[in-house]
Amino acid sequence: MKLVIQIPCHNEAEHLPATLAAIPQQIEGVETIEVLVIDDGSTDRTVEVAHQHGVVHVLRFARRRGLAHAFRAGLDAALRLGADVIVNTDGDNQYEGADIPHLVAPILACEADIVIGDRDPGALLHFSWAKRKFQRLGSWFMRRLSGTSVADATSGFRAYSREAATRLNVVTDFTYTLETLIQAGKLRLALVDVPVRTHPTKRTSRLAPTMFHYLAQAGTAMARAYTLYEPLKIFSALGLVLSSAGVALGVRFLYFFWFVDGGRGHIQSLILAAILAIVGFQVLCLAVLADLLAGNRKLVEEALYRLRRLEQGSAGSEFKTDRFRKAEIETVAPSGGPDQRSAGS
Repeated sequence: MKLVIQIPCHNEAEHLPATLAAIPQQIEGVETIEVLVIDDGSTDRTVEVAHQHGVVHVLRFARRRGLAHAFRAGLDAALRLGADVIVNTDGDNQYEGADIPHLVAPILACEADIVIGDRDPGALLHFSWAKRKFQRLGSWFMRRLSGTSVADATSGFRAYSREAATRLNVVTDFTYTLETLIQAGKLRLALVDVPVRTHPTKRTSRLAPTMFHYLAQAGTAMARAYTLYEPLKIFSALGLVLSSAGVALGVRFLYFFWFVDGGRGHIQSLILAAILAIVGFQVLCLAVLADLLAGNRKLVEEALYRLRRLEQGSAGSEFKTDRFRKAEIETVAPSGGPDQRSAGS
């Protein structure tokens, strides 16, 4: 059983040593533990610090591509490394590394495909009052949207089984946390929460400069992800609302036309009713087309899944070759120091 701990980083040279030091070197049921650092276009010494602390695998981007892209690239790289379980954590030492065994335990016991570290954000004192309330509200909304029971929707401290990591597809450029939850619900992957500990954040968020910006971006990401999987519901509801408004205005015009004043002075209602009815009908037609495209998307996702499984089958022989290093991943020889991550069960 092989565990790969991936750490997306952007200018985390200051905090990365503490993050790496907290990673356990042995976990019951795990034979091998390896660390993968994804350097998202850092301009500081992040890569050098990672190597100095015994990290063997580093995936480097020449320029910053964003957290979601770094996460997806990390999953692909971890799967090629032969990971049976993948843990994602942050490079700013926000999460307690000693809780990693609790994250992987449900997967090792075949009880879950994805495990979310529950920070209990509503009770975190280093969060502002507004942030605690928004976290609770957002998690409640995500439970309704995704059909899961996740308690902490925005937690980035997560564990994925090999099957779950192979199934997931991240298309957003903002954050993976919300989109992957919706996908997990729609793909009927087994998802559980485990309580985890956190450390107070030592810097401002690099994901969004303000709470308003984060809410706007997160709302867009949720709407896009849900529409991707439930286009018939979204467009049918919109089309029915528009058509119903058009019918209501049309009935109103007919009432005035037959019983009041012959419709004089209400021609605007008739024009608006016609416009709403036509647009509503077009949106309903779009709902049918979107549903057909959703069926095609499922076939494409299944093809991607099978392709990844084929790639994983040959990963053992290809991963350590020059072709892999040309894909922007650096694999250095183990230093043999105390920070080298390998474990025996």
